Amino acid sequence: MNKKLTAHLALLGANLFYGAGFTVAKSVMPRLIEPLGFIFIRISIVTILFWFSIIGGKKFHSKIDRKDWKVLILGGLFGVALNQMLFFAGLNLTFPIHASLIMMSTPLLITIISLFVLKERLSFQKGFGLLLGISGALLLMSAGKELTLTGNSAMGDLLVLLNAASYAIYLVMIKPLMVRYRPIIVIRWVFLFGLLFSLPFGLPQFLSIEWSRFTLIDFSAVAFIVIFVTFFTYLWNIFALQQLSPATAGAYIYLQPIFAAIISMLFLGESLTFIKIIASVLIFTGVFFVNFGIGKRKSENNGK
Repeated sequence: MNKKLTAHLALLGANLFYGAGFTVAKSVMPRLIEPLGFIFIRISIVTILFWFSIIGGKKFHSKIDRKDWKVLILGGLFGVALNQMLFFAGLNLTFPIHASLIMMSTPLLITIISLFVLKERLSFQKGFGLLLGISGALLLMSAGKELTLTGNSAMGDLLVLLNAASYAIYLVMIKPLMVRYRPIIVIRWVFLFGLLFSLPFGLPQFLSIEWSRFTLIDFSAVAFIVIFVTFFTYLWNIFALQQLSPATAGAYIYLQPIFAAIISMLFLGESLTFIKIIASVLIFTGVFFVNFGIGKRKSENNGK
């Protein structure tokens, strides 16, 4: 099979797993596992899998420059520990569709962070896109209070948004290292440091899990999140980036809310309300203007 076609299939599969992960995680959390306990299981097992994976070959012990250790440590904090703890804590309080849509704010947040860190210029279209996307996220979060009996959805949405911000910081920070080292080497260290950061928070909840209450379906749900939604998706994304451009790979993230909505409506009975549709349109339109605006295409064509 053609490598580029395989890369596209890998991205499609990865984002399908991501979309399904929202609903699968909700099936056992917090009924059987508290959010931070789930994160401890996820990070610890995947860290072991990455370190003992044969991927990486002779460069398994690639030497890391002293100046890059700080970035790897912060990458573990923002890209693994804070990112995943905030996400699961937020998902525990909100709807899968809400979480998947708010995660769409990640490209918008990357743009905002790049403006300050990389000193990028803010064009009119980018500014307009940011305004639309952030308005959509705020609409979704403000509507959450009326959509649940407990009023916890708005807090869950906020935690997911903070998770997206944490991941955006990680992507901007870790990008230079992905060029200097093999991606699998970077991921190994990032996950190891992330495990160390999450250990004091996740271990107590992990130790309190009553495994006797789990059914075969519950164990399968946990295994699906760990193996498919975490380990394989990271590997498939790495493989795809070797064959396709980052822009092409990034475009597949827009399929996640679609997959999440379909799966959530089928298995959890979640409804697609008018407010969610309006918020979705605002977020999608905002992301389009930030990443694929007419002004950006013109500047890219002029640079060729």
